[in-house]
Amino acid sequence: MLANIFNTFANCFKIPELKSRIIFTLVVLGICRLVSMIPVPGLDGAALAEHFAKAGSAGGGFLGMYSMFTGGALERCAVGSLGIMPYISATIIIQLLTAVIPQLSKMVREEGGRIKVIQYGRYLTVPLCLGQALVMAYGWERAESIFNGFTGNLVLSENLWWYRIQTTIILTTGTMLLMWLGEQISERGIGNGVSLVITIGILARLPQAGQGLRDMFFPARGVESQFNFFHAIALVLLLVAVVAGVIAVTQAQRKIPVQYAQRAVGRKVFQGGTSFMPLRVNYAGVMPVIFAQAILMFPQKILQTAGSSFDVKFLRDTAVLLNEGAILYMLLYGMMILFFSYFWVATQFNEIQIADDLKKYGGYIPGVRPGTATSDFLHNAMHRITLAGAVFLTVIALIPIWLAQEMNVNPYVSTYFGGTSMLILVGVMLDTMRQMESHLLMRHYDGFLKKGRMRGRF
Repeated sequence: MLANIFNTFANCFKIPELKSRIIFTLVVLGICRLVSMIPVPGLDGAALAEHFAKAGSAGGGFLGMYSMFTGGALERCAVGSLGIMPYISATIIIQLLTAVIPQLSKMVREEGGRIKVIQYGRYLTVPLCLGQALVMAYGWERAESIFNGFTGNLVLSENLWWYRIQTTIILTTGTMLLMWLGEQISERGIGNGVSLVITIGILARLPQAGQGLRDMFFPARGVESQFNFFHAIALVLLLVAVVAGVIAVTQAQRKIPVQYAQRAVGRKVFQGGTSFMPLRVNYAGVMPVIFAQAILMFPQKILQTAGSSFDVKFLRDTAVLLNEGAILYMLLYGMMILFFSYFWVATQFNEIQIADDLKKYGGYIPGVRPGTATSDFLHNAMHRITLAGAVFLTVIALIPIWLAQEMNVNPYVSTYFGGTSMLILVGVMLDTMRQMESHLLMRHYDGFLKKGRMRGRF
């Protein structure tokens, strides 16, 4: 099997167009890594990086997730500290607004309308970058309150207002550069550029994960290891099970059969046929996990600050219960993932429009009347499969927290056993391999995913 995989990779470089796209993608991703390593002038990024190196973790919660998406740029006070996340946030906001604003919804269905909506997302990225960059600049000024255990001063500039303006402009420029590089990959390279920029940031933490894994089983002299050979086997089996489960659920879909009747348009008669409508089990992707992590971060910080400021024991105790890994935190985390899975489907999956389109083009689901009955059928079907996808997302999201808190696994290592990192890695890799496979099949070469397709009921 490995020989076939290596042979397929070799075939990729036999196709001139595919070879140039792969090389272009690798070069641009290398530039993205440079953006995450160049420090912002006026900041002592080396001191913060040294602090995280000694701590052995980038922190948990939303801050740790943000650092992971930026490839450690946040820990180095680098130009790319905002990463590509403001652009992702702007895109999500535009998508949600499209579901509730009729003008945007109509524009998406018009010719060239989707390009305009994408352009609106780019415009919205700029104010989001400016706001987040200013907040990040203030955060670096008060590093001891943001980064647990850090002592010292990150800001080297004496003129604070000049530092804030300069840092805001530099961080905004860094994000816009990453956005442009991602679009260049999508246009001239291979794969989805924005997703690959996030993926390369996640993969950049593999050296720290390797170091943490070695320290788990081969600690320094005089320190007794808490892990043995059986733990290693259990971790390998868990990793294989998580990867296999993510691949299966990512590709899983419910195939709804659709029958098209014969219809006449002018003097032309179009023959009917049978097709299917794929309903993805994990329709929301990684979005529910990101939303849940982002929202759960704020109550804990607010309660902790209020409890310390007003000396209220109840608020401090509640803040402790909302720490990552606590029972209440994990319970709320799982419930919010379930809620946002249904929320995303409710805002993005328009069964009424799908039913109207089927009726317009002479299509119908066998055994289901066109119109309202079809929309109700699609709604119920999506409701059932969304529950399966949401439960799976909840389990995958809780595995890294359980490993880090209960099994004392190094946080850098546990990150790759589930959560947002594994969902993004597997999804992006599958999408990139599909695009590479399409180039190979056009030139009559064997692809990667020949035996990896999931079969539906129909």
